[in-house]
Amino acid sequence: MAASSILRRTLFNTANRAGLATPYSVSLHCLKVIQQPIQPSVATRNFRSTPTVKMIAKSHFLDTSGETDPVWIHTEPYSKRPQFEPLTENFKTDVCVVGSGIAGISVSYELIQRGVNVIMLEARDIMSGESGRTSGHLSSGIDSGFVELASKRGQDGAQMAVDSHTYAINRVGEISKELGIECEYRQLPGYDISQFEKGQDGHEDDVKEFKEEVKKMNELGIKASYKEGFAIRGWDGKIDQRDAVTYSGQATFHPTKYLLGVLKWLTQQPNFKCFTRSRVMSVQEKGLLSKEVKVSTESGHTITCVNAVEATCVPLQKLSVVAEMAFFRTYCIAMRVPKGSIEDCLLYDSKDPYHYVRFTACDEKDDYLIIGGGDHKVGQESEDGRYAELESWVRDRFTQAGSVDYRWSGQIFEPIDYTAFIGKNQGQSHIYICTGDFGNGLTHGVIAGKLIADEIMGLENEWSKLYNPKRIPSLSKVPEMIAHDVQINSQYKRFLTSDVKDIEDIIPGSGGVINPTTKSPMAVYKDDDGKVFKFSALCPHMKGVVCWNGAEKSWDCPIHGSRFGKDGVGIMGPAFGNLPPADEAAEKLLKQSSAA
Repeated sequence: MAASSILRRTLFNTANRAGLATPYSVSLHCLKVIQQPIQPSVATRNFRSTPTVKMIAKSHFLDTSGETDPVWIHTEPYSKRPQFEPLTENFKTDVCVVGSGIAGISVSYELIQRGVNVIMLEARDIMSGESGRTSGHLSSGIDSGFVELASKRGQDGAQMAVDSHTYAINRVGEISKELGIECEYRQLPGYDISQFEKGQDGHEDDVKEFKEEVKKMNELGIKASYKEGFAIRGWDGKIDQRDAVTYSGQATFHPTKYLLGVLKWLTQQPNFKCFTRSRVMSVQEKGLLSKEVKVSTESGHTITCVNAVEATCVPLQKLSVVAEMAFFRTYCIAMRVPKGSIEDCLLYDSKDPYHYVRFTACDEKDDYLIIGGGDHKVGQESEDGRYAELESWVRDRFTQAGSVDYRWSGQIFEPIDYTAFIGKNQGQSHIYICTGDFGNGLTHGVIAGKLIADEIMGLENEWSKLYNPKRIPSLSKVPEMIAHDVQINSQYKRFLTSDVKDIEDIIPGSGGVINPTTKSPMAVYKDDDGKVFKFSALCPHMKGVVCWNGAEKSWDCPIHGSRFGKDGVGIMGPAFGNLPPADEAAEKLLKQSSAA
């Protein structure tokens, strides 16, 4: 550890043991301890995070960003997660991290290791976002493929992508070993197969592309080969999709077990503090020359810091990088299969959107086969048989598959140039972001941990050339940007339509948008008992008209992907807050859900 980090941590520990005023900031520039009590009651409070136990029933959307539950709660239920107090007073610190998913926890871990003071804020409960709704793959593969990535970002850019994702795969293994976290981490092979059966039109075209991809992967240091006739052990169905790209160095794990393990370590460190139920409404730099950042919450409290990190899936802002991404829903199911009956691997086919498969533990007898796919743009299509299609795909290929125990969906953020945005936000000097996961949110979150920590500490990191949010898209992407903008703007047509004609048409347990000719659109939810709750149907972000998501019982915006629970609770940015209630019943429901 660097001498400056040791000194900084020693200063903090000494002051804390001595009962000096906290919180305070250890300057990242002059290593001078600056006591900065905010209020008398804060000055005597120990800076250590202490999980608390709450017995009040709460909205499901405070636990996770959907009505459905992912397979990861099979062994790690929500009740096992630590809970923290909401922010009720003002603090000063070195870095404020907004968001408690893999990006926020990874950034916090890397900074705490270097002796930096960190306060983490979460709008709902810990890990309630997308990190707990992934499929758990750690891959160096990129959705676009490396041939396409190299054509857009150059050979050097493609190499940095491989190097950074490989780092992330290995880093999860290192941290889980160092902290003694049992999270099912294991390295395994990846296989890419054609969506077409051998002999069908399209199979040979896929094989040709596979061979080009293998050549590029080997150029970039990924050990890959094309194997004609290759078949996965345990694939015993009649559908013949043999032939595959095989490559090593991939991994999988249980994301919730891993993140809870890292979080447990963080809460034991004196320079870490976490507050939940503390929705951030603004992150602003103070003046052109000021080094202060103000992070303000819905409750009116503020964190003043040297640097802030928005680890929120998508930044809480109007446009900028938000306008350079497309937003997708993706679907997963977990099916029982006899333990060891199918080869443990990461499997992908060439369909668009593609299917993806991996495995996790179930019990002594069975494992879970996780399959995902069926992607579509947020708020622009419905589930409409996607879960059934995934189940059918598995049963046609793996006849030993048993019951479907879990069904859930998640969100994907796809940059127009196939590369995540990690680093200083556009137009900012002390505010950092991590967004644009492009289907690799877990590895991008770990990459963000190192890259953002390095930049905050003033260390050079060559990956910043690839992930820099301030990069200018190449001219070749201009037509795609224009087409994307046109498609997004066309969604405002919902101002002229209604999902249902009358509230009576809404069945219990569902919702729909009613668009009166003389009033603003209303998002109407009817609970299982038939009680009606009315919200404004206008997304607080850019006034798009939300759509009812029947699979997750949420209100989804088709413009930039913001999402809200059936009770109006904000569960996905870029919208800052909740969906505004339009009647007393909705106002009461939202208040109860947010405060439970």
